[in-house]
Amino acid sequence: MTTLAIIGGTGLTQLSDLTIIKRERVDTPYGAPSAEFVTGELNGKSVIFLARHGNPHTIAPHNINYRANIWGLKHLGVTDIIAVAAVGGITEAMKPAHIAIPDQIIDYSYGRKHTFFDDNNYPLTHIDFTHPYNPRLRALLITAAANANIAITHNGTYGCTQGPRLETPAEIKRMKQDGCDLVGMTAMPEAALAKELGIEYAAISVIANWAAGVTDGEITMAEIEHNLHSGMANTAELLKAFIAL
Repeated sequence: MTTLAIIGGTGLTQLSDLTIIKRERVDTPYGAPSAEFVTGELNGKSVIFLARHGNPHTIAPHNINYRANIWGLKHLGVTDIIAVAAVGGITEAMKPAHIAIPDQIIDYSYGRKHTFFDDNNYPLTHIDFTHPYNPRLRALLITAAANANIAITHNGTYGCTQGPRLETPAEIKRMKQDGCDLVGMTAMPEAALAKELGIEYAAISVIANWAAGVTDGEITMAEIEHNLHSGMANTAELLKAFIAL
């Protein structure tokens, strides 16, 4: 039996169509999670929702207690996670308001608590991270997008930066040379922590803007908010279609 959790990022602090059954706080060995865990029904199926940045959105990417979030979901019996995040587009296909289902990660973050295996709670384990995003969940998301007639990009490499500032054009140029298609601030250590606890994990990346230097001009919050409005509307439909599978 699977138990699904949805982690919402920027632009998704709550699921508007979720029929809420209960809210609960979970005490963890790693401190407080970002927000209450909200259990409800979406399309007639049970879902646990967590706002990654808190609700309201107040926690910067580098200050998120990723270990508490993932441990709390495991404690509640979660087996599958779909993580939603706003990102910048680097390569041509990753245009604003578009959705991508990434399949790889390059981690540029630093100083974050990135493993459960640095204390006595868990034995030291070197996890295989060949597939940072679970192939089964990715395939289901791709099928769900087709069923809902939502155009997506089926793969891509997510470059995770520290934040909270956006990147320089030179940094984006380097990331493109490294093979990154998308740039965001929250995929790591979230994906690795889920893997460490045996939770299957996949992501929906909603492109909020072209990354720095891809086009002329500066990135504005008005631009990001405009693109997230339509991108997150499609994401909500994609999640419904995914749950219906």
